[in-house]
Amino acid sequence: MDSAKLLRHSLKPIVLSVSLLACASASAAVYKGVEFPGGEASFADMVVSYDPAYGGGPVPTATYQDATRALGIPDYPEGTDPEYVSLGAGGRLVLRFTDNSLTGSGNTDLDLWIFEIGPDVEDTEVDISKDGSTWHSVGAVFGSTSGIDIDAYGFGPTDFFSFIRLTDVRSEGATSGATVGADIDAVGAISSAPPVPPNGVPEPGILGLFGIGFAALALRGRRRTR
Repeated sequence: MDSAKLLRHSLKPIVLSVSLLACASASAAVYKGVEFPGGEASFADMVVSYDPAYGGGPVPTATYQDATRALGIPDYPEGTDPEYVSLGAGGRLVLRFTDNSLTGSGNTDLDLWIFEIGPDVEDTEVDISKDGSTWHSVGAVFGSTSGIDIDAYGFGPTDFFSFIRLTDVRSEGATSGATVGADIDAVGAISSAPPVPPNGVPEPGILGLFGIGFAALALRGRRRTR
């Protein structure tokens, strides 16, 4: 293979990875003032379980027990009420990312965002899991829309999580009413990676392409500054 062909062959992964990055940038979107580089794909896709009576407290009325309202992009108040699910006092909701995964940013940026609506400050405990069985606490959000930096809990860009568990703190907020408990509109991964297959790790080829792309962009930036 001559040098020209070798160069073209070696540049193909870089070109592809830069193209992937460009697509990701093009799909970036801002929801409720928060930018998600992965756009619509950043949000939870599936309800694993929902138990408004988990903590033994009052539960919301049936109208506010549709857990699928917490999937996809935040759409309250644009749509028809209700566009959210109420957890119940001490209730619990488990969601899953299927077309992406939550990862760390490697810095102090917020990685996970919980869109909670309503005038009451209703605390919600947040746990994350790679397999839906082993859970790791990443603190709590305290009413309204709130973010979490999972790097602050010892995780980083080499960790990939598909499951999010939200548990209403029963002692906070209202303890009665049709929408008792935290009201969840959406859950999104700001720091998003490819989806996690059964072995628990995104395809190394895809991650490698993104890594090469970032390196190529960084190199180009350094050359421009010379």
